Amino acid sequence: MSLHTTLQGDRIQIALFGKRNAGKSSVINAVTGQQLAIVSEVKGTTTDPVSKAMELLPLGPCMFIDTPGLDDEGELGEKRVERAMQVLNRTDIALVVIDINTVEEEDLESVRGLPPKEMEIISLIEEKKIPYVIVLNQADRMEDTASEEIRNQIAMKNGTVPAVVVSSKTGDGLEELKDTLIRLAPDADAKLHIVGDLIEEGDIILLVVPVDSAAPKGRLIMPQQQVIRDILDNQAIAIVVQVPQLPKALEDFQDRIKMVITDSQVFKEVSAILPESMLLTSFSILFARHKGNLLKLVEGVRTVDRLKDGDRVLVAEGCTHRRQCEDIGTVKIPRWLKEHTGKDLVIETCSGMEFPADLSKYSLIIHCGGCTLHEKEMKHRIFRAGQQQVPIVNYGIFIAYVNGILERSVEVFPDIR
Repeated sequence: MSLHTTLQGDRIQIALFGKRNAGKSSVINAVTGQQLAIVSEVKGTTTDPVSKAMELLPLGPCMFIDTPGLDDEGELGEKRVERAMQVLNRTDIALVVIDINTVEEEDLESVRGLPPKEMEIISLIEEKKIPYVIVLNQADRMEDTASEEIRNQIAMKNGTVPAVVVSSKTGDGLEELKDTLIRLAPDADAKLHIVGDLIEEGDIILLVVPVDSAAPKGRLIMPQQQVIRDILDNQAIAIVVQVPQLPKALEDFQDRIKMVITDSQVFKEVSAILPESMLLTSFSILFARHKGNLLKLVEGVRTVDRLKDGDRVLVAEGCTHRRQCEDIGTVKIPRWLKEHTGKDLVIETCSGMEFPADLSKYSLIIHCGGCTLHEKEMKHRIFRAGQQQVPIVNYGIFIAYVNGILERSVEVFPDIR
């Protein structure tokens, strides 16, 4: 990937919810002007959440998520609906799509003027404080006066929640819907920097990036790319070296280096080389703050020394990738954990979006930095762990702790140290 590419986890996540044949896929295609989603008269064409990256001007980089129908039936249908609900954990803006022709008089007479199935998802959306818009779709099959009357009744009962009448077929109402999405979009400038708020123009930041058998061929891994870009965006200077070149870099630039950021896997080696007075942290710890809850994750690492024989530990990763012989999640983290504790532990792993709903059987969760996950998804995982009273820590914090340098690795963060 290039530095110009907006990562999936950093795009505005726009998810569509509604019953089968409400026209969710058609709305995506109409709004984006592309055939991103399969459209069919057959109910239940969308069987799993489908994500499509898109540039929606002037909103910018977005991720549209088409979900299965909320009225899907049977045992398999229930699982599909459950997957649709999980999408809420990473949604920035929700579109509740309703076939306006199916709105009954008794629905309009209810407290919110909406059908029961749609109200179920709206209740969850509101509980999670996600901005949303009610999309009254397929208006081309109804007289304009009738569709406007339905919209007015629904709008009157839903306060500030926007209700937009659209036709995916004719394009009517699409510009109003786009304008509404722009108004509801989160403020990009309010998002926390990765490292930019800790540095000033002209600062020299030394990055230690090992290139070993686990490193991707021909490129840097995602967190390294993003940190470099954040440094450049803040008019600071990034110097990138491997561990063998670190002493020479220190000799040349030591008095001018603001901080050192290293890959967590070489924390111990790098810490031993650096002067004690020099600020040191890792890419993973930066992401613990950028997308998670650094204080909560630092608190969780204390559990490591309280683990007992037979305890279960979950090692979780946000991405899926080809495992290699010295894979960090399945090989290195389990090895370091067992070496540090000396305990006979049961270690399980998960990756991608398959994060378990029930975490109660685990004594500890060790999570990756979450660079590919949306901020909402990462924070939701931390929240769920806390809700079920399971300590959670991330890779960088765990590695710093077992190497005895946790205090040093968080010294750069004034609110943590």
